Amino acid sequence: MKSITTYEQWQEVVQREIHLLLFVKTTNCSVCEGLYPQIDELQSSVSVPFYVVNAAEVPELAGQLSLFTAPVVILMLQGKEYIRYARFVPVQEVMEKLQELQKWEESNV
Repeated sequence: MKSITTYEQWQEVVQREIHLLLFVKTTNCSVCEGLYPQIDELQSSVSVPFYVVNAAEVPELAGQLSLFTAPVVILMLQGKEYIRYARFVPVQEVMEKLQELQKWEESNV
């Protein structure tokens, strides 16, 4: 996963990418650390770009995206939030939604 370290960087990524997955974690979050490798592993199955951000290090992003907990997985499509999973993240369902995004891209190219 590519890291997002500033809000400005996030804005550039959203404008550039057709679709993406954003994994939001925070400092000292054991659930985040346990979930991260499971989500990261999904990258090999789809062409959707993956990004990670620490909400404690980029509080402006947390505020703009209304992030009140961690971990959070957000799927974006054409600059808009497509779906969000917070705290309890069903990895299989995330995979299914990633496949939907990939099919959408393939049918709209």
